[in-house]
Amino acid sequence: MGLLILFGLFFFALIAGVPVAFALGIASVGGFVYEGIPMFVAFQRIVSGVSSFSLLAIPFFIFAGELMMQGGIAMRLVRLSAAAVGSVRGGLGVVAVFASMLFGGISGSAVADTSALGAILMPVMKEKGYDSDYAVNVVITSSIAGVVVPPSHNMILYAVAAGGISVSKLFIGGIIPGIVMSLCLAVAAYVIAVKRGYPAEAFPGWKALGMSFIVALPGLATAVIIVGGVLSGVMTVTESGAFGAIWAVIVTTLVYRELTLEKFRLAVVSAVKTTALVMVLVACANAFGYLLALYRVAEVLASTVTSISSNPAMILLMLNLILLALGMIMDMAPLILICTPIFLPVVEKLGMDPTQFGVILMMNLGLGLCTPPVGGCLFVGCAVGKIRIEEALKTIWPFYLAIFVALMLVTYIPAISLFLPSFMN
Repeated sequence: MGLLILFGLFFFALIAGVPVAFALGIASVGGFVYEGIPMFVAFQRIVSGVSSFSLLAIPFFIFAGELMMQGGIAMRLVRLSAAAVGSVRGGLGVVAVFASMLFGGISGSAVADTSALGAILMPVMKEKGYDSDYAVNVVITSSIAGVVVPPSHNMILYAVAAGGISVSKLFIGGIIPGIVMSLCLAVAAYVIAVKRGYPAEAFPGWKALGMSFIVALPGLATAVIIVGGVLSGVMTVTESGAFGAIWAVIVTTLVYRELTLEKFRLAVVSAVKTTALVMVLVACANAFGYLLALYRVAEVLASTVTSISSNPAMILLMLNLILLALGMIMDMAPLILICTPIFLPVVEKLGMDPTQFGVILMMNLGLGLCTPPVGGCLFVGCAVGKIRIEEALKTIWPFYLAIFVALMLVTYIPAISLFLPSFMN
């Protein structure tokens, strides 16, 4: 009955239009009241949810991403990608994929990736003869690299929800899977471009490629500072995020000189709003997770799944399908906080490393950002591309398939996500 009340209040609040963070809080309060647990315990759980030092890195990563989006770094990464891969058939589609991987590795946000690169690439693609649905689909699906390639504030949320596992291992564990996913999407973009007869751009020459790399290097150095500082042990995750934000200010004001006072204000306001949302979500989800543990949801789910099949491969496939379905109806951050304490014990019993599961979780829920009815990247991409969501969904399935192939590779080949972290032991 307690579990029924917990999930009943949660879904009722969602249907009523209550924000997810507050829906989690309402459901948690209902659960505590039903169990007769004093309210000060609920308050303690909420406060302890945001009392993690690792969470301090999140506002820095968000702020750095906003600064880069406002300060011209995205444009230079697009030019670098265009010089490198724009000469293949349907080159602008492949450019979108690799530009997303580069920008996602700096901003750590799929929605920021879609917004920034979509505003740059979609008008150019349409001008060159690309269909609107193709332009939108390739940009929104490639933006998932922003939650897989480090640094990703969603990985920090997972690390906290998983009980404080190594953020450094998660960061480096996402590099190869992010590249694999980008390659799968690039193949899909190329095949569709050939089928539709899209043009190829002329190769600008090695000199132009070198110049594009030099111009983009200060922006790329942001990712080196953030990720390199953590992996080298010189800085903590929080310190690297702070230095990354400082470097972003320096690059966008002194090097590129595009960060005006008004753009800086917009970056600050957007970062504050996003950070506040994430922190409230983490706080309420911690109380919700306390009740999930009290009701032994993870153990019940594990026994239910294993009763259906004892084959580890089949169990992993079922878990992936469940996560994909959940990603279609809820946003990414709350799902990370809700699903991690439920599914992580299940996969650990199968012998899966928490780092590998973290990458799998990011890819599953990242795909949810591109699917209706709550796909944030899908909505933003269609708004930027000025097409209806229904029009984009008619032809997006090859990109969904490409991401699913990458997801299956990461699920069943542990070395893809664990090879690089193995050198940190």
